[in-house]
Amino acid sequence: MSQSVEGFSKWTKEEKIRWIAKNYTQDPEQSIELIKSYWNADQDLQLLHDEFIENTISNYYLPLGIAPNFLIDGTYYSIPMAIEESSVVAAASKAAKYWSTRGGFKTEIIGTEKIGQVHFLYPGETDKLQSFFNSITAQLTADCKPLTKNMEARGGGLSSIELKDKTHDLQHYYQLHCTFETADAMGANFINSCLEQLAKSLEREAIRHEIDIEVVMSILSNYVPNCLVRAKVSCSVEELGTIAGIPPKAFAKKMVQAVSIAKASPFRAVTHNKGIMNGIDAVVIATGNDFRAIEAAAHAYASKEGHYSSLSHAEIKDDQFNFWIDIPMAVGTVGGLTKLHPLVKLSLEILQHPDAKQLMRIIAVAGLAQNFAAVKSLVTTGIQQGHMKMHLMNILNQLGATPKEKELLAKTFENETVSFSNVSKALINLRS
Repeated sequence: MSQSVEGFSKWTKEEKIRWIAKNYTQDPEQSIELIKSYWNADQDLQLLHDEFIENTISNYYLPLGIAPNFLIDGTYYSIPMAIEESSVVAAASKAAKYWSTRGGFKTEIIGTEKIGQVHFLYPGETDKLQSFFNSITAQLTADCKPLTKNMEARGGGLSSIELKDKTHDLQHYYQLHCTFETADAMGANFINSCLEQLAKSLEREAIRHEIDIEVVMSILSNYVPNCLVRAKVSCSVEELGTIAGIPPKAFAKKMVQAVSIAKASPFRAVTHNKGIMNGIDAVVIATGNDFRAIEAAAHAYASKEGHYSSLSHAEIKDDQFNFWIDIPMAVGTVGGLTKLHPLVKLSLEILQHPDAKQLMRIIAVAGLAQNFAAVKSLVTTGIQQGHMKMHLMNILNQLGATPKEKELLAKTFENETVSFSNVSKALINLRS
């Protein structure tokens, strides 16, 4: 029977595990054994993982795969991807190989600006508030100097502070809208520390000038429309080649039509963009970055025109097929887990120790490759053929197939439709 608990965070890991197993699982001893089976044999390494978050009881594994043959701006990369969904790594690799013989991927950093805000209420006249803000801007910046000094030495820092009138959205609501450059760090802690200092300074100056201001909160924004990267592939229509029996011109036209549908239909756009994020999130996780922040920013950006739409674009222009993506991307290669998690460090080493801008480029390319592979399948053979082939091993594992049975059934389903029902019947027939 489940129950409430006091002081859980102060218990030992063993105590937490036993309490959880006893109160929330049907077979406590089996659950304890399962939890402990995922511990690392290296006690120092396990302790490192335990201290990443609170109330740790075990490790939760995701497969770490490699997608090779990515030619990005003239350099070949093998991209680490941490993801549980079958066919993602295979699809990205296939798209990378395809475009490596057609000029590869080209990228461009459009901007690296990040945003944070101090949210406050002011019931008085806007002109008076603006005059007050103008008089204290220099002091606000000066108060942040102890926090920004080291970042400035690395080429970053607090770029601007702007007063924004948001009273048309909410009564008495204003913002200090601040922009930052954070060099190779994602910069969340740096930005939030600066914002909290700005909030304190604003309150202090408001009291001194007898301005009725109530600070509500100060926090960075994960929506970074000016921290933007573009990834693109392009070749002549004829260079696309015949794909699944479809001639180049017809294939190119189908690709453009498919992206146009994702632009027009939010129902299609969500799944279309989810496929893009399959590639992006996998690299973000492998490199120890915040995939929730990247997801939130991407979907907000997909709605920037007032309706939810495709993140990718396709066109045929002057007999040239162009396929590209513009996406906000706030990532870092220093700080956070980048110097702590051994596999994150390895992933960054495999990527040739990129700086933040180069990592932005690589991640955007992974998303574009994944999108190209998915749309290509949709307009030719259909998505299930490739996806279910990769899913075959998951089904066989679920059915308890032996290594020999897996080998035989993999051959059986080379030209057959993969479904749980069909695989189950085939396994029964094989065993009989």
